[in-house]
Amino acid sequence: MAPATAAGQPPDCSILRPVLERLFHLTESRTTVRIEVIAGMTTFLTMAYIIFVQPAVLSSAGMDAGAVLVATCLASGIATLLMAFLANYPIAVAPAMGHNFYFAFTVVIGMQIPWPVALGAVACAGLLFIATAGVGLREHVIVAIPESLKHAIAVGIGLLIALIGLEWGGIVRGAPGTLVTLGHLRLAPAMLTVFGLVVMAALIARRVRGAVLIGILCSTAVGLAMGLVRYQGIVSPPPSIAPTFMELDVPGALRPAMAVVVLIFFMLALFDSIGTLVGVAGQAGLLRGNTLPRARGALLADAIGTVVGAGLGTSTVTAYIESSTGVAAGGRTGLANVVTAMMFFLSLFLYPLVRMIGGGYPIGDGVILYPVIAPALVLVGTMMMPAVRGIAWDDPTEAIPAFLTIVIMPLTVSITDGIAFGVISYALLKLATARAREAHWLMYAFAMLFVLRYAFLVR
Repeated sequence: MAPATAAGQPPDCSILRPVLERLFHLTESRTTVRIEVIAGMTTFLTMAYIIFVQPAVLSSAGMDAGAVLVATCLASGIATLLMAFLANYPIAVAPAMGHNFYFAFTVVIGMQIPWPVALGAVACAGLLFIATAGVGLREHVIVAIPESLKHAIAVGIGLLIALIGLEWGGIVRGAPGTLVTLGHLRLAPAMLTVFGLVVMAALIARRVRGAVLIGILCSTAVGLAMGLVRYQGIVSPPPSIAPTFMELDVPGALRPAMAVVVLIFFMLALFDSIGTLVGVAGQAGLLRGNTLPRARGALLADAIGTVVGAGLGTSTVTAYIESSTGVAAGGRTGLANVVTAMMFFLSLFLYPLVRMIGGGYPIGDGVILYPVIAPALVLVGTMMMPAVRGIAWDDPTEAIPAFLTIVIMPLTVSITDGIAFGVISYALLKLATARAREAHWLMYAFAMLFVLRYAFLVR
């Protein structure tokens, strides 16, 4: 009889163990196959909401929801595998919340740019990410953007996501003379949204793994009982990816008018990747001093995943902070990512469930509400609020640009305008207070680029 492990459990040996050991260095990382499998499943459960949210968000920009589902699952699985084999990290990758809203609501709907051109811009940003790996541009951009603005961008995106979630749930609605007002809370969709918020918030407060996903499923069940959700099945063959596959328009994205869009896609991907990698790697004990081993491979996984995702038909992919739940479950190597990736691939066959959960409920006058997924958007917004603590509120040259960044994003439903106002005001205030040397020269270049955009490109 084979000996038990130290924990008193049967060993997780198999004929694959030598191969897995060689690929992922399990013993060196003080982990086992069993632990990595559990960690990979835990990570998937906490981030699986993107499978339901992404088709709903991008379909609002005119993209085919079924094709977006396939693109999301494939891009997530491929990029997560790249992270496993290029960096051996238990950090999963999927379309980023915030980036998808920038893609759909700012670029496509707000700027009236066709979605194939927007996909081309995503691909260009990913290619720029790859091409600048050896020349230090990424490092210069990270250093150039002040900490206050980095934190403000995260907070502003969180507020924008939460605002859209509240609107999609019927909690607030548009009103003449003001941005929004309180919605009709006695309508059934609004009541379902409130129910979902309460369930998800309670589960999150109790630190239940997969709280958002569990809340979505509970809301779906209640929605079925209320007649707000129509049962459409659970499993089926994957829908066709043809409506979005290789539909990206790279030449259109290379036009001068698209330079700011590509730059912002690049900046957002850079901030998200670095922040998540450092945060999750620190939790897993993978940092060596202040450096992240194999950081280049990890960033390359994000960048390649983004280019592949654009070709398939989805917005920017990046490392997910939800991977911290898998790390908390013991994940320490890329084997956990292999498990997460496999679950994304299996999710391709759940389109009826995705259509049932992410489908809208019309309430008249062309208004469609999404009460099942709206609570997830609101709570994702709250998860981005802690970044406000990193803003130097006692320094007006830092606080005012940060504040403008935060409030402009949700009020204009534009991440571009929020960043632009922050960057321009930061450069002007540093110049006005004779503290010009405190700002990196790239900040002045970015500020001039945004000024030119408003002077010549914005109608």
